[in-house]
Amino acid sequence: MAQAFIGTKVNPDQNPQNSGMMPQGSSELYKYNTSPNTRAVLSQKIRLLSPTYSRNNRDSITKHQLGMVNSFSYSGNSRNTEPVRGIGFGDQIAERVPGVQDPIDISFARTLFYLSNAMQSVGFASGVDGPVRTIKHTRWPFDMEEQIVFSDIADAETQNANQNVLATIDYSGQNTSEPTIESFKYQDKKHKAIITYFEACWLTGVEHSVDISTALIAESCSAQATDVHDGFTTYGEFLSTGNNPYLSQVASKRFPK
Repeated sequence: MAQAFIGTKVNPDQNPQNSGMMPQGSSELYKYNTSPNTRAVLSQKIRLLSPTYSRNNRDSITKHQLGMVNSFSYSGNSRNTEPVRGIGFGDQIAERVPGVQDPIDISFARTLFYLSNAMQSVGFASGVDGPVRTIKHTRWPFDMEEQIVFSDIADAETQNANQNVLATIDYSGQNTSEPTIESFKYQDKKHKAIITYFEACWLTGVEHSVDISTALIAESCSAQATDVHDGFTTYGEFLSTGNNPYLSQVASKRFPK
């Protein structure tokens, strides 16, 4: 069987770019445009990154923008609580004791390209790059990253925010054309972003559906994350989470200051 992209040929739809915005490919599919400045979070500014497959040795921590993702969600951010009751106190709950959190489920749908599929986009040798066809062929987990990129409005109004949990996203790699009037130029082409890391994710499902009534084919993928964190904080017993009455953060009258 003939193998594609051998030698000097390059797959432009799965050719990780290390400069600027770090897309997963270099073809015209990965062109950028602008988006409105609002207080509400826009899907146009959300960036999803993962360690796309590459034959070249590179830093395993480096992740690239996932490609043409149609939808992304994560769920399972829940846990049950158990009631504590006492004999002789009537029908009264004394306290609710939290259980453990359910696993975080991730799902996303990505447009299928001839030269790039969803499994390649999360690091596996699939499609034109290798033999991976089902999740039983995946032997290692992968990391994903969600970046909620700010608008200019949010950038300007984060002086009172916890700067330790905000990352800086450098947009200078887009090489956007600028006006000739100096006062109209963006001197600092950066945005702040809230980062969420999904660490050591295992694929739990990949749906590949072809329907003659719909020309576009999107692959739907699901995975479960081993851990979720912000990438900056050291987590432990005395994590500052808010609502702490002993730090003058009274959120319930059951725990007065």
